[in-house]
Amino acid sequence: MHTLIFATNNQNKVNEIQSLVGSDFSIIALKEAGIDIDIPEPHETLQENAAEKANTIFNLTNQNCFSEDTGLEIESLQGAPGVKSARYAGEGRDFQANIDKVLNCLADHNNRNAQFRTVICLIWGNDQDGIQTYYFEGICKGHIATEMHGEKGFGYDPIFIPEGATKSFAQMTMEEKNKYSHRQKAVTQLFEFLRSK
Repeated sequence: MHTLIFATNNQNKVNEIQSLVGSDFSIIALKEAGIDIDIPEPHETLQENAAEKANTIFNLTNQNCFSEDTGLEIESLQGAPGVKSARYAGEGRDFQANIDKVLNCLADHNNRNAQFRTVICLIWGNDQDGIQTYYFEGICKGHIATEMHGEKGFGYDPIFIPEGATKSFAQMTMEEKNKYSHRQKAVTQLFEFLRSK
């Protein structure tokens, strides 16, 4: 079994990704790896923020690692909250406040189309190829509900209904969510790549 450090302190994301990859890989969060830092996300793109996190952890550990940055991109808000999704309502990362802000911003809009987009940055090294950086992207299209639905999930899950579904992410089991999930699409590409190595 390969161990990969996932550059996050969000245990929900670790659990979600571990549920996708099964027993081939052991995914460990920063805390499990003995790393107690909050990595800044100062950039204007998901790719740059993902690279910032992965490079920080690789430089600390010299071990294979990956990171991801995910944004909710809403058409009527010109792609906002996007790269600022976790801090949309302020630096406190209060997702109830973030959800309230999105719903308020969309109050006068009929177009509620949106997508979740995940970018994964993998830093992977072996004797044959040396240290390389790879990127993987997953997108889930859908729309924003007019109010919150469901208790599961995290972040914006209670107001996001994926295309082809009648329930929000927060009303779905992990298995149901994985059928649609942006993160699942990016993670699938990541682990198909790793299994080929």
